[in-house]
Order: sequence, then C-alpha cells, then structure tokens
Amino acid sequence: MKQFLNKKLIVTISLVVVFFTTTAFNTNFFEIAKQIEIFTTMFKELNMNYVDDTNPGDLIDVAIKSMLDELDPYTRFYNEQDVQSSRINDAGDYTGVGANVRTLKDKLVIVEPYKDYAADKAGLKAGDEIIKIDNVDIKDFKDDAGNLLQGAAGTKVSLTYKRQGQLKTVEVIRESLEINAVPHYSMINEDTGYIVLRKFNKKASSQTIKALNSLKNIGAKNIVLDLRGNPGGLLNEAVNIVNIFVPKDQLVVTTKSKVEKYNKTYYTRKEPIDLNIPVVVLIDGKSASASEIVSGALQDLDRAVIIGARSFGKGLVQRPKPLTYGTQMKITISRYYTPSGRCIQALDYWNRDEKGNATRTKQKDFKAFKTKKGRSVFDGGSVQPDIEIALSKQTPITKAIEGEHLIFDFVTEYYYDNEISNLEDFNLSDADFNAFTSYLESNNFNFETKTEQALRKAFEIAKKEAIDEGISAEYNDLMSALNNYKSSSISKNKAQLTLLLRDEIIKRYFYAEGLYEYYKSNNKEIIEAIDILSDPSKYNKILN
Repeated sequence: MKQFLNKKLIVTISLVVVFFTTTAFNTNFFEIAKQIEIFTTMFKELNMNYVDDTNPGDLIDVAIKSMLDELDPYTRFYNEQDVQSSRINDAGDYTGVGANVRTLKDKLVIVEPYKDYAADKAGLKAGDEIIKIDNVDIKDFKDDAGNLLQGAAGTKVSLTYKRQGQLKTVEVIRESLEINAVPHYSMINEDTGYIVLRKFNKKASSQTIKALNSLKNIGAKNIVLDLRGNPGGLLNEAVNIVNIFVPKDQLVVTTKSKVEKYNKTYYTRKEPIDLNIPVVVLIDGKSASASEIVSGALQDLDRAVIIGARSFGKGLVQRPKPLTYGTQMKITISRYYTPSGRCIQALDYWNRDEKGNATRTKQKDFKAFKTKKGRSVFDGGSVQPDIEIALSKQTPITKAIEGEHLIFDFVTEYYYDNEISNLEDFNLSDADFNAFTSYLESNNFNFETKTEQALRKAFEIAKKEAIDEGISAEYNDLMSALNNYKSSSISKNKAQLTLLLRDEIIKRYFYAEGLYEYYKSNNKEIIEAIDILSDPSKYNKILN
C-alpha cells in the first residue's frame, strides 16, 4: 500500500512537472519544475530508506503547512473536512450542537453555547471541556475534533465533558442552526437604532437591510453600526453593506495583484437604502478584512463617523482554489485599497525580523490620503477612527492575558461561585478585580516585553565580547525595573481589564443578547456615538 501511494504521488507530481516545463508563462516555472523534481526524488528516497515506517500523507501534510507558514497567516491548505466547514461558514447555517468551541492542542472547550440551541438546551456551559465525543477520545483525535460535533439534524451525539473537575455525560440532539450575520438590532433611544454585524456571510447585507428598515419603521433617525470583533468574510457582502448608505456606481474597493485578472474594482451596483441617515460605525482591534472595507470606505466617502480603536489591519485578499481529491487552497492573491487609494495592511509578512515575525509599518512611514471632502486619512496601519476611545485599545498586557485565555478561565470559576440575577445592577467590584489579580498570580502569569527581549539579546552579545562583567550591575538594575513595571502593569491596565472581565461575565449569565442590551446604556463607544448623533453640528463638523 505504501509503495502504491508513493508511486501515485510521484506520478502526480511528475505530471505537474511536465505541465510547468511545457507551459512557458514566465521564466520562474523552470525553477518551480526543478524544485519539484528535487522534492520528488528526496521524498522517494526518504520513504524507501528511512529506518522506521513513515506515513506519506502525514509527511506531505506537514511539508505543505510548513511551506505556507513562510508566506502569511491566510494562505492555507484545506482537507475535505475543512472545505465543508468553510462552505458552512460562508453559507450562514449548519447542523450541529449550536455552540462556539475552541480547539487547543488536545482540548475542546465550549466557548459559548448559543441561546436556546441544542448545547444550551442540554445544559452545556461555557468552559466545559469536552473529553469524548461518542466513543472518540479527543486527546487521541489528530484532526479538528470540532468537526465531530457536526452531523445530520435529529441525530444524537453523546458528549463526555469536564466541569469543575467532575466528569459528566450528556446526550445532545443535533439541529440546524442559522448563523445570523446580524444577531441583534434594537433602539438605543427614541431616535437611534443599533445594529450589530458580527460576520460577513451570504446573509450579511440582507439582514442588515432588514434591521435598518425595521428600526426606521419604529422611529430611528440615526444608526450605530457595530463592527467590533467582526473578523470579516465575503468581499461582495462588504460592498453590499456600503451600498446601503452610498449611491449606485460608487467605487468601494480596488484589489491589486501581480496577476492581471485579479486586478479588480468593486462598485456599488444597486440603489441605496438611505443616503441621508446619520451613521456611526464602531470598530476595534478585532475588526478585520471586510469590516475594514466597510469602515474604510464609509470613512473615505465621508458617509459615517468612525469611533473606537484602530482596526486589525488586514488589507490582503484571499481566493479559494480547488485541488485534487476534494481538497482546496486559500491563497492570498491581492491587496485591497479603499476609495481614497490607501492600503490598510498593517503587517509586512515579506520582510520579517530576526525572529521571523512580520514587521509592522511604522507610523512615521504612513502616507496621507484624502477623503471625498478633503479630510486626511492614512495607510499602513489599519483604519484609524475619527474618534479614538482609549479604553477600546488593547495593550500588550491585555493581549497577553487574553492570548492565554486567563480571562475566560477566571470567569468560568467566577460563574460557579457567584449569582447575578439582575443585569442592570451588575458591576464588577474591586474585590472581584483583586480576585482576578490573585488568579493571575496563582497561574504564574508572566509576559516578556520587547524591551526585555532586546536587553537580553544585548547582554548575550556582551558575554560573547567578554564585556558583560562591566555592565552586569546595570543590566540587573534594568531587568529589575522592568519586572517592577510588569508587577504594576496589572493595576495600570485595570480599566481595560475590568471591561474585558465584565463583558465575559455578562455573556455567561445573560448570553450575547444580554451583553448587547447592557452596551446600550453602559458602553463608552455607544455613549460617545449617541453624543455625536444627538448634535448634528458636531456630526457634520467631523465629516467636513
């Protein structure tokens, strides 16, 4: 069987070599053919002569993924299961247990059970760690274990999970789930409607239009469009969202590529829903891709006031390419540019630092562009809001804490130790924050600053040059000062951390719907939006 697979692989690659060598699109193809032939002969020798048995499929999988990791985070290979998951995500509905799950190494954790869907009805909670799905142990499953949760509507799946150290088993009946692009819309006050757009699937523009018309019918004269935490999605849907508020035949985004057929301009194609209603768009550091097309275009066209924190800065466009045996590739094919001509890609993956990390465009290198009415906007670092809210911006320590899921894990414990029955009266106390600080200490939370990295590297060089003795005291003093800074950084970031804790706690008790309701009276970005929208002269002054 192994020899058959090897021969089949060699024949396939050889055909690719023949294709490349006989198709002279450009001179690079000779080098491609040469490298594929080298790889083919190496792979053959490895499988024939290596001391232990090897799995050709696993080796190729690692080789492909390692190769793509050298490019950017978005160029990816998808096996058959991944392709199906991608289609589900774009379509906006799927069949499963109705929960957002996180796969981390050999763990599968419930992040959020969707209200009134299968997992929620079965009693599963955020923080539950799934140990076994039917008879499959998660720790022994090599692929994405989350795929095991999917299945036909009405079928049953047995889940063994761990909660507060105890193992429990529950039977969940799978059901169809519609993933709403707009999970919430309502009135903030008698004049202002609030629309939450969480993803750009095929239903994004139709659901946004429905929400807008519904809110206008009950008196909305202003709109707050919330794109915070929206990672993006379909490019055409981003154009359609912009089209809601701007005229037909308006340039929204341009893509530029080395392949001429991917150089495209995207214009609005329909008559708008409302050209005059005042709009505020909320963004943060997790608003990416299609979210940045919408916010960037509306900013460039002076059609909306942007409030919050700098967006993620993903100005790269991907396209799926079908491969053999039902697999697929998603390839970065171009960069996108907003109507003013700026590209808001923040990271340069093709000029990395000494550690192999992508470099970030420095602010001094940003280039200025002009909006339709002549306001200055800049490239190179994501969409910068017209009004920045300091507490919306992630700091190095908040990123580090979230990256280790420590807020999520603390709130999991908090949920079982505290009762909250009234959303309006909820407020995170100093005692709660002190408990969180103790939790960080007990979990040995530590993070390394870039300053520490640079100092440590400099001291290593000093050792090689035998001058470390002369500066060791100063080095130790600097490292001690940095450690003191880190010890105090928790309290210095108390305001940001409190908001992150508050949001996660509210979702545990009142679901995402409860958080959106809480935002309308307590969120700083929304309060700022209401202040601007309630004063037409202030709103118009920003845009003019």
